[in-house]
Amino acid sequence: MKEQRQVVTVDQDTGQPLNFVFVLLDKFSLLSFASALDSLRIANRMANRELYRWKLTGEGGELVQCSAGTTFKLDADLSELQRDDVILICGGVDVQAATTKRVLNWLRREARKGVRIGGLCTAAYTLAKAGLLEGKRATIHWENSDSFAEEFDTVELTKSVFLVDGNRMTTAGGTSSIDLMLKLIADDYGEDMANAVADQMIYSSIRTDQDTQRLSTPTRIGVRHPKLSQVILMMEKNIEEPISPSILAKDVGMSTRQLERLFRRYLSRSPKRYYMELRLHKARNLLMQTDMSVINVALACGFASPSHFSKCYRAHYNTTPYRERGAQGGRFSA
Repeated sequence: MKEQRQVVTVDQDTGQPLNFVFVLLDKFSLLSFASALDSLRIANRMANRELYRWKLTGEGGELVQCSAGTTFKLDADLSELQRDDVILICGGVDVQAATTKRVLNWLRREARKGVRIGGLCTAAYTLAKAGLLEGKRATIHWENSDSFAEEFDTVELTKSVFLVDGNRMTTAGGTSSIDLMLKLIADDYGEDMANAVADQMIYSSIRTDQDTQRLSTPTRIGVRHPKLSQVILMMEKNIEEPISPSILAKDVGMSTRQLERLFRRYLSRSPKRYYMELRLHKARNLLMQTDMSVINVALACGFASPSHFSKCYRAHYNTTPYRERGAQGGRFSA
């Protein structure tokens, strides 16, 4: 069958193709990387000329393995770039181990030139570790947000699908790379080009940086009661200093007994039990993804003493916080 190619007209006086440098960290997320790369490829195809170029780089310049186990041949080692190049760091599982001293030093050197730098999936950690996100807004995969927020308190962490703050870009992982690349393509060559690329990818709903990466709490847990949703949101925002059920009930204009009935009806548990599960879930994330001491994890999740924390943790997860940490071989998974 003969190919029928749609061609989108773009300004012919755009100069040289823009060069993207993909830095593949060990155990990077294949989906995040492929989504970004193919967006550029399709843009070239839609324009019927080379708008973008790219190369795959990484520490050592030889081979790197993604989190799915597939090995990729790199085009080059970490080398000096041009100021107009765009760096995209591709993170994934155990990004802390993959964020080596050499990678950090290289990033800082290139950042001093004013190069645009982005972190896909968990690679926001790499940018933050290099000091490139201080005072900026950023996002990271929701599973890693608790540990990121604890370690990098000078970064304004959001729940956005992607964010562009000056010459720094971050995404939440997965298909959010597509949304970021479509924004960059639209900035370079207009909305028609970005829409044409999205159509080719069968990507029917382009998200902006105003879209959040997770379903709302009511949708996620199947609750449609507005006051119950308000209470759950207050719980999620007050993990370190839990609010009593009586105050939560008063804040939404109901009695403690009414709140108890709502939780029993919709969630089959008491407000106290649900709140405890939220706190323990955050604690587990921090134990698995950070080097925080068990005592500090306990305090960050609203437990007054390590013994009480350990008792509650064991009752819920059937193991102690210390054993949980010892069983984890890697952190920052995605």
